[in-house]
Amino acid sequence: MKSLSEIETTSKRASKAAGFSWGISEEIGKGVRLLELFNLKGIKSLNEYLKLKLKKSFENLNLINKNNQIDQFPYCPIILGVSFLDQIKNLEEFDKKKFSKIAYPLLFLPFLSRASELIGKRILLKFDNKEFILNFNVNILSKLIKNDCPILAKNVEVSFIENIDNFSKQDWSNLYKLSEETFVEETESLKKVAAGAGLTDND
Repeated sequence: MKSLSEIETTSKRASKAAGFSWGISEEIGKGVRLLELFNLKGIKSLNEYLKLKLKKSFENLNLINKNNQIDQFPYCPIILGVSFLDQIKNLEEFDKKKFSKIAYPLLFLPFLSRASELIGKRILLKFDNKEFILNFNVNILSKLIKNDCPILAKNVEVSFIENIDNFSKQDWSNLYKLSEETFVEETESLKKVAAGAGLTDND
């Protein structure tokens, strides 16, 4: 079994050989490592995309807006991901970000995962009846079939999930009330013991 370090290094070098700068290649290596860590098809997706990149053209989206439409070539998932990370603070003002089509969308996921950690919010990605939830760069939740490796995503939607408690006020109140039973008032003897615990004999 290949180590995550091998996966990251080889992905980085292969991306550089395919025409990406060293800086972008490093980002790709980190992303593929993350995908494989979460048991998603990072190596397969990158392999196929780099081969296709030599034959076909992809659109580089450097400035992301609320609605991003393109008629001819799909967006490059790598450049889109880097742009998303770079502009994440500005993108927070949009409830939803839409993209007409993205090539090999799995390669876009790691950038969203890292963006989730940066802004402290979960991110929801939806396309073609598929959904992914990016949890603060800790995990990726999806019902994607293990061997699925989408080539093209259409009508892509990215939204930020506001942080709210996953429980009712009553549930919290009940639990907190129970926890209060562990609070014990200090007796005079306990206070004396505590006061003497930090003393040392310097003689």
